[in-house]
Amino acid sequence: MRVLLSTIGSRGDVQPLVALATELRAFEQEVRFCVPPDFTDWIDGLGFPVTPIGPELRKLTTATPPANPAPLSPERRRELAEASVATQFQTVAAAAQGCDVIVAATALQIAARSVAEKMRIPYVFVAYCPNVLPSAHHAPPVLPALPGQPPLPVTADNHELWARDSERFKGLFGAVLNAHRASIGLAPVDDVRSHVFTSHPWLAADATLAPWPDSSAEAVFQPGAWILPDRRALPVELKTFLDAGEPPIYFGFGSIRAPQDLSRVMIETARALGRRAIVSRGWANLSLVDEAQDCVAIGEVNQQALFTRVAAVVHHGGAGTTTAAALAGAPQVVVPQMYDQHYWAQRIQTLGIGAAHAPGAPTADSLTSALANALKPDVRAGAQSIGRRVRPDGARTAAERLLAAYEPASEAGV
Repeated sequence: MRVLLSTIGSRGDVQPLVALATELRAFEQEVRFCVPPDFTDWIDGLGFPVTPIGPELRKLTTATPPANPAPLSPERRRELAEASVATQFQTVAAAAQGCDVIVAATALQIAARSVAEKMRIPYVFVAYCPNVLPSAHHAPPVLPALPGQPPLPVTADNHELWARDSERFKGLFGAVLNAHRASIGLAPVDDVRSHVFTSHPWLAADATLAPWPDSSAEAVFQPGAWILPDRRALPVELKTFLDAGEPPIYFGFGSIRAPQDLSRVMIETARALGRRAIVSRGWANLSLVDEAQDCVAIGEVNQQALFTRVAAVVHHGGAGTTTAAALAGAPQVVVPQMYDQHYWAQRIQTLGIGAAHAPGAPTADSLTSALANALKPDVRAGAQSIGRRVRPDGARTAAERLLAAYEPASEAGV
């Protein structure tokens, strides 16, 4: 079976697909990727064919924003949407040639299902967080308001919020999606979000950390989080730092733009609590504020190994970092900035394995308060208990389901 794994997201969206690809390769299946160019060297080095799609995300993420950025006009948003969808139709179609199934992750993959439909092959949509998928039990991910869009009433319930979310998808992508579908002989779709998500989406999230809220619903398949095993040794300098004192605090914001002055705030927070600090540079290129020996800055390392040796993990609330910290049994402080990060912050708080910081830029005082709560002994005990319940085999379960459902009869020996 030949599988195309596609996303236009960041490292947190790509790495779970690499975990699935690794499991599929263990079953002697052929896997191809269609991902942003930031990750092509990494995936090519793993031996998987890869087709780059779209611009380099790191350049977009790390570009210095204007001092007083004006919101994008509706016309400019439509222009960007049209350009993205046009690129998707062209690039995903090329990458999928000869494939038997397309697995697409992230909600902005507008073209992948249409490409699969034209090719008459199966399509699977994957979400990494429950609140990406519509449910009466939770609200949609937090998104900025669009210019000209009326505010929701204070009393808006989840049904109203999801209806507005559907309108947003249709308004942004409906016309361009249907124009491209018409150009390849496909009928128009009315509900863009339902078209992209399908009636049977997959939820690649751990059921202990992020359970699908409707246990009676069979439409959503939840195999567990797709965790890529990392067997790399920690750098010698980092191991030396870890061995030189008590477990430090890890601070990292991954591949998103970090709030202003974050490095200073993080280090002041650690010192206020008498702790050492590890600062992950990330795409924001965070750095140290001085040359004191109680802090160290690091690049990309084996989080699975590192998180077992830290006192707490302070991060932005990406699904991958949240899961890695939980698996390691480390208390967490989540400082959410966008989209599903608010969900993960609240789950960490609800589970009692850390603290949810208020959204936006933290201050030294606010972060110190949140971190002090996360460092309490009962929180660490809870985090270690949850860590023993997080399943590491979600990608294997998903690979088995993919083979059982979609392996061509000739390859299955039928």
